[in-house]
Amino acid sequence: MATVVLLRHARSTANGSGVLAGRSPGVELDESGRKQADALVDRLAQVPLAEIVCSPLLRCQQTVTPLAKARDLAPVTEDSLSEVDYGAWTGRELKTLFKETLWSVVQQHPSAAVFPEGEGLAQVQTRAVAAVRAHDARISAAHGPKAVWLLCSHGDVLKAIIADALGQHLDTFQRIVVNPASVSVVQYTETRPFVLRMNDNGGELASIVPREAEPAADEPPAGDAVPGG
Repeated sequence: MATVVLLRHARSTANGSGVLAGRSPGVELDESGRKQADALVDRLAQVPLAEIVCSPLLRCQQTVTPLAKARDLAPVTEDSLSEVDYGAWTGRELKTLFKETLWSVVQQHPSAAVFPEGEGLAQVQTRAVAAVRAHDARISAAHGPKAVWLLCSHGDVLKAIIADALGQHLDTFQRIVVNPASVSVVQYTETRPFVLRMNDNGGELASIVPREAEPAADEPPAGDAVPGG
């Protein structure tokens, strides 16, 4: 299977605003976010990308635009990678949401959290993991098992995908940090995913690219973890 670069959208006008933007229309990158998006071109220069798959929301589309233009790739829009549908919480100030009983459920028992008139976090994980695995299988079939592709989505969505890759219960996903414009990397295999990076904010990425040479006869099968060290 392929390797996926999980990119959170760059800083938006909603980040740090004290408001839960969710799927509100018109939320775009701020000046800092636009610089972060531009910087991705050089940051990923040594990583060949077979495809770019992206949430339909504006802030994600804007984040991948400079990279897509530099690679001459047309991003594939995937609705199942959209932001959480926070329902009646959308557009509300965080200082009022802190006081809601549901807030502590989101923090301590997110698998049971369902937003009023919206969706549950367990539902978010189900749709997002299904989408990433379906695209990974499709891209592997089209471009080969050593293909690398990029997925751009939102913080909670990516945390849910990473938790699944780590084999963690969704109730632990709040322990995962995914900053704006950060990169996490998952390599899927027939037996298990390997998490190669988490919340990388500027490290080298060339080493995530799979080797072209076939493994030697005395190397463990693909998908096996090497013990020791």
